[in-house]
Amino acid sequence: MSTELASLIAASATFVGTHFLMSHPLRAAMVKALGANGFQIAYSVVSFGAIGWMYFAFKAAPVTTPLWTGFDDASWAVASVLTLLAMVLLAGSFVGNPALSAPGAEQAALKEPHGAFRITRHPMMWGFALWALAHAIAAPTARTLVVTIALAILALVGARLQDGKKEVLMGEAWAAWESKTSYWPKLGNIGAIGWKTWAIGTVIWLAASWAHIHPSGWAAGVWRWL
Repeated sequence: MSTELASLIAASATFVGTHFLMSHPLRAAMVKALGANGFQIAYSVVSFGAIGWMYFAFKAAPVTTPLWTGFDDASWAVASVLTLLAMVLLAGSFVGNPALSAPGAEQAALKEPHGAFRITRHPMMWGFALWALAHAIAAPTARTLVVTIALAILALVGARLQDGKKEVLMGEAWAAWESKTSYWPKLGNIGAIGWKTWAIGTVIWLAASWAHIHPSGWAAGVWRWL
């Protein structure tokens, strides 16, 4: 293993580990010691520091031989579809999401699930996980897999931990939301996502895949074939 890849593994582990620690076991103590605003500042500094380390370690890590077939049209087509769905779920996660720290969260949890929440109560987290899976399929090099595995763990384990935290914070309201929604995606309900969410998600997908070309040199999404 190269020194650069080891650094990327360490950076990814730091990003995931500090996020879990600050979001759960250390959160109360940090808020008590630093205050709510101080906690947010410390959380942001640590998170952005870890992300920066990940970015530079990723750029420095060598591009190794793919661990399985990748970089071909079939792999990129599958990855493009997964990434589109990820962006649609992400777009749908911002409207009426009781998991977000916003006024009216408990009232939102008592309502009937709509749109992306008919698929999963964690559309944002599953959006990140699908994004990670898509990149693992399309570019299965060692450095890409380190980052995608880290992000998938952060998203899916984080979603489970979020359920536990919300059960304590919101009590019956979150219990009611859990009874009406699913952690695991129910793709049979994909038709429940409204056309507006699909449109917004598609625009995000087109913009993100176009922007992918410039830093990486790789055309993603439909731009690969245009």
